[in-house]
Amino acid sequence: MSVPQNLKYTKDHEWVSVDGDIATIGITNFAQGELGDIVYVEIETVGETLAQEEVFGSVEAVKTVSDLFMPLSGEILEFNEALESNPELVNSDPYGEGWMIKVKISDTGELDGLLSAEVYSNMTE
Repeated sequence: MSVPQNLKYTKDHEWVSVDGDIATIGITNFAQGELGDIVYVEIETVGETLAQEEVFGSVEAVKTVSDLFMPLSGEILEFNEALESNPELVNSDPYGEGWMIKVKISDTGELDGLLSAEVYSNMTE
């Protein structure tokens, strides 16, 4: 299973890519595989500042709805609007075109609590 080495991960199956104080966040290949065909991504928190572990949205698959949790505290700057018309991008390209939000990180110290690719891979085997 694909687990890019350059990303950080959470126990809730989100991935985090950091560029300066901006984090791009999505769900992992493992998560989209467990959910199945994604039909809707709901993010109504753009412009809000949320704490780590708070729910920032939800993803709806054919069989279930799953909450999305903030891996880091910060202000949600952007939602990937391509997901409004093409939610299946989360299935086809979870680490690329299927990204979900961009966040201005409030506390970079929280990055130390995220999982490495190696630890996350071992958790999902």
